[in-house]
Amino acid sequence: MKKRFIIFFAALCLLSGCGGEGSTQEETVVVTFQQISQEETKTIMSTNQEAVILDVRTQEEYDSGHIKGAVLLPVDAITEETAQEVIPTKDTQVLVYCRSGNRSVTASKALAQLGYTEVYEFGGINTWPYETETW
Repeated sequence: MKKRFIIFFAALCLLSGCGGEGSTQEETVVVTFQQISQEETKTIMSTNQEAVILDVRTQEEYDSGHIKGAVLLPVDAITEETAQEVIPTKDTQVLVYCRSGNRSVTASKALAQLGYTEVYEFGGINTWPYETETW
């Protein structure tokens, strides 16, 4: 079952004035990503060779075993610059996972906030029924 996560952020922009007059403008930014099943993830992996499989765990966790073809970008290291290094364009399909599904949600939100439009979170490697590899 697909779930669409939508996070609304409202930002108030205050125009200051000495006399206490000012106007307030409210802006809403919608940040989205999708949660998909591991079966759906496997289908995307087999049909889109350009999709980025993103492991957001630590280096040690990655080295102990990761999904074949995955690139490492720890959740705590996600910035505009580091994301650009591993994700070619903002509309690239990005398949995000961690160990159990918590960090992958955080990472998916961060990527969506950076403007990535095709972010798919599929949980954790601890329930991944397909091939993995180690370094």
